[in-house]
Amino acid sequence: MKQVDYIIVGIGLAGISFCEQLRANNKTFVVFDNTSQQSSTVAGGLYNPVVLKRFTPVWMCKEQLNIALQMYANLEVALKVKLDYKIPVYRRFASLEEQNDWFTASDKPILSEYLASKIIKNSNPAIDAPFGFGEVLETGRIDVKVLLDAYKSYLKEEALLFENVFNYEDLKIEMNSVYYASIEARHIVFAEGFGVIKNPYFNNLPLVPAKGELLTIHAPNLNIDYVLKAGVFLIPLSGDFYLVGATYEWKDLTNSVSEAAKEELLSKLNKLIACPFEVVNQVAGVRPTVKDRRPLVGGHENFKNLYVLNGLGTRGVMIGPYVAQQLFDFIEKGQSLDEEINIARFVN
Repeated sequence: MKQVDYIIVGIGLAGISFCEQLRANNKTFVVFDNTSQQSSTVAGGLYNPVVLKRFTPVWMCKEQLNIALQMYANLEVALKVKLDYKIPVYRRFASLEEQNDWFTASDKPILSEYLASKIIKNSNPAIDAPFGFGEVLETGRIDVKVLLDAYKSYLKEEALLFENVFNYEDLKIEMNSVYYASIEARHIVFAEGFGVIKNPYFNNLPLVPAKGELLTIHAPNLNIDYVLKAGVFLIPLSGDFYLVGATYEWKDLTNSVSEAAKEELLSKLNKLIACPFEVVNQVAGVRPTVKDRRPLVGGHENFKNLYVLNGLGTRGVMIGPYVAQQLFDFIEKGQSLDEEINIARFVN
């Protein structure tokens, strides 16, 4: 029987972030993943410290960015890939009132380092933006697909990845260890995303799954080198390709693309840009969101070696590394979890 410190179930952004905590602290682990959950694979990959709908800071944004960007820098070296693309985010203003709200927000100490105080005038004839843009600083994009593919390849090379369905009924739990598939571990961490709804140990958590869909378009005449946030977001890729997203759907929780989502995105896109484009791809995945917009992190009430790392929502590239460190320090160092992410907040 193989002995490790941890079994990890799920290898999306949450699972990778926790594995990186384990690697940094010389802990041994194996991963089980059956690729059934696709929220990470369809993520736009943006990291942005500001909620652009309300011009407010993202929760713990400075702490999140510090931990996340260091992790991705380390991974670029370890995996020999390019992951972090520094790119500004432009928020399109719909009115003079929004401009004024931006100026007010940019004067606040907590936002002044992230919101540029100068309005950027639009000079691109392919974009409808008569009131210009506000620029968000300290932003960028993580190439999530490259990250997932490279990390899985690394795990396979090290014989650490088991690509099959995790059968909960085969998990044996004892006081100081768990046993599964000829593996003994001190702890098991479930980082399954939406799949946690089938997990008998944590399916009582108030996860609110939200399906999201993205388009990839080819638009040779658009010519933008920044992320544009308006009714949709536009993320430039190489070769005049752009990601367009994203939708929110709470009833259809499949990973299948829909014509309705495509029409919704195209309707918003056509109000924003005025140049020819071609849709070349469409993807869908179910995000693990939570009503209070905070992740689900912590230990099982009765089984002290079972843990959950979930509910990253739409900001997984930023928040994943932060909450993974929180969980590691909780397990290994006995430190308290932030009350806002601790699953204990839902226990009556």
